[in-house]
Amino acid sequence: MNKRRYMPASTPKLTKNVFEKAAWLQGHLVCGIDEVGRGCLAGPLVTAAVIIPANKHHPLLKDSKILTPEEREKAARWILKHCWYGYGVVHNRLIDERNIWQATLIAMKRALVQLLATSPHLPQSILVDAMPLSLLDTSYRDIPVYYFPKGENFSTSIAAASILAKVKRDAIMQALDPLFPVYALGQHKGYGTKQHRDALAKHEHSIIHRKTYLSESDHDLESNDQSNQQCIR
Repeated sequence: MNKRRYMPASTPKLTKNVFEKAAWLQGHLVCGIDEVGRGCLAGPLVTAAVIIPANKHHPLLKDSKILTPEEREKAARWILKHCWYGYGVVHNRLIDERNIWQATLIAMKRALVQLLATSPHLPQSILVDAMPLSLLDTSYRDIPVYYFPKGENFSTSIAAASILAKVKRDAIMQALDPLFPVYALGQHKGYGTKQHRDALAKHEHSIIHRKTYLSESDHDLESNDQSNQQCIR
């Protein structure tokens, strides 16, 4: 049976790269998974899954949100050269049909399956940023899955996944920009900025805009994360 284990950031045992270090000492590897684009008003949601070779490191393997575009590109080139990886992309129609929560899980599973289909190694464990990914309907059901908030801060594998997903999604939005010039997608990448909302008020929705935003499940996740932080205080 696939083991899904929730480990809040307040857990003392959850320290920087604790899973990677333990696995590498035993000659094993871990896989990190993250997403980009959950909070956007337009465009796809993109996930990535990454396995970093044992004892490999790069100083820019950090949360993609704190890196500059140039730093993300540099880190992504290193990841693509040295690591095993896979992508999962879901379009706005699937997000509207299944809700953002389910769409994220679908995209994460796609990224993982693509990675494991090409990687010469199976990971000892799978690390996911916040989302309770289940592999019960796959042949990888026996690999333990750990999910915890702020995953990029505790795992360079998750950080690497966040970087690849961000660079991939930004490239997609840049490619879509000339097709929908009135929305300036290349500038805000589909997020709900004032510029984007003003364009929507004037031009309404395009075929790549999402009709729905946060599902009840997303609100539940945010509430749980806030409760964990309150417990720490």
